[in-house]
Amino acid sequence: ALGTGIGNAGGTRGTDGTPGPDDFNVAKLRYHRIIIMTDADVDGAHIRTLLLTFFYRQMPELVERGYIYIAQPPLYKVKAGKEEQYLKDTQALDAFLLRIALKDAVVQTGADENTVLTGDALAELARKHQLAESVIGRLRGFMDAEALRAIADGVSLNLDTMAEAETSAALLQARLRELNVTGSPAEVAGEFDTRTDKPLLRISRHHHGNVKSSVLTQDFVHGADYATLAEAATMFKDLISDGAKVMRGEGERRKEEKISDFRQAMSWLIGQAENATARQRYKGLGEMNPAQLWETTMDPKVRRLLKVQVDDAIEADRVFTMLMGDEVEPRREFIEQNALRAANIDI
Repeated sequence: ALGTGIGNAGGTRGTDGTPGPDDFNVAKLRYHRIIIMTDADVDGAHIRTLLLTFFYRQMPELVERGYIYIAQPPLYKVKAGKEEQYLKDTQALDAFLLRIALKDAVVQTGADENTVLTGDALAELARKHQLAESVIGRLRGFMDAEALRAIADGVSLNLDTMAEAETSAALLQARLRELNVTGSPAEVAGEFDTRTDKPLLRISRHHHGNVKSSVLTQDFVHGADYATLAEAATMFKDLISDGAKVMRGEGERRKEEKISDFRQAMSWLIGQAENATARQRYKGLGEMNPAQLWETTMDPKVRRLLKVQVDDAIEADRVFTMLMGDEVEPRREFIEQNALRAANIDI
């Protein structure tokens, strides 16, 4: 279909040294934009990886010349009132819901009716809160969620020395006892990791005779995710006092709710936005009718395309080789390191 033949240029040639009829010849390429379209689920990701690996191994010049693209079909269709949009991913959905939630929203930070947050000031705080929540949501698969929440609430950790790690363990232990929303009390201990020669915190929870353990490392405390949570803690500390409430809407349609912290305010506002929004999630391109498929993914005027770079193809080839190759050890290490990070698993 592409017209180029297959295989690396300079492969099997005729007796006169010229390329054979089946050799790859980029000059015969019929299209300069080859678009990979797959579903937005795990199977689609697998197929995309296989196709990228194929092009990289058999037609590398197409990748090098920038002829390979990946379609970016939307994952959601949302409607709020008369407004209707297609959204690329969950991050775009969160941003949409936040915008709807903040329309005519007011946070009264205390008993004084004049101490309010509105407009750009409220929007900036809301974005910081959403960013911290996204960090917790992303890390909770392999880090203790309540420990992450405690950091966002103001527990400061220092793991530079064992003494400081033990002090941090005591502070975190105390805060987790206050939270303890799961009914599974946590035990926090400072440990020295002989593998990395660095202190860490080990958080253990006992549930029906089983122990679930996770760690917070020095690298995490020095990293960007911890900094995001710590910034949120500083920003929201002492922001909300007794008598605070959140309001949304105007006139007779105004609703309000008492709150004890900013997280409660945002949870209520997002809930209001979700109730006012109709959503449709597309698992696959086949779930769209022809008009929707054209409008979202195929129309050259509005479609989103991601150009494949050589590095993308190299990484796809590396992952494919590691997961499907004959060497067991790299595959085992990859699975051990990434199993708890996996999302959208088809079972």
